[in-house]
Amino acid sequence: MAASNFLGLRTVIYAAPSLEKTKEWYTKALGIEPYFDEPFYVGFNVGGYELGLDPNAQPAEGSTLKQIEPEVQRLLDLGATVKDAVEEVGDEIKVAAIRDPFGNVVGLIENPHFKR
Repeated sequence: MAASNFLGLRTVIYAAPSLEKTKEWYTKALGIEPYFDEPFYVGFNVGGYELGLDPNAQPAEGSTLKQIEPEVQRLLDLGATVKDAVEEVGDEIKVAAIRDPFGNVVGLIENPHFKR
């Protein structure tokens, strides 16, 4: 078997059935403007990772983050709903999942062992 050239996974694409509304929501949720904004794709640079919004994609699951409880609440205040409540999974790591207003599941993780 040939060795993989993957150095890591750095992109997640979310469905954006209403691209303008999805872009507005993620601009507020992330606190940044997209670096690429076209009718066929919107891209955000989130700490060196790509979050893409595609009006032709189907809702999928992704992942993310830092202090989890206040971030979950902030996203709920922006119109997200809880899919999986915050849960400590061991070794001080907490996970949760929310559903954005467009049907995408966004996985969230607070991992004190992850260094940026």
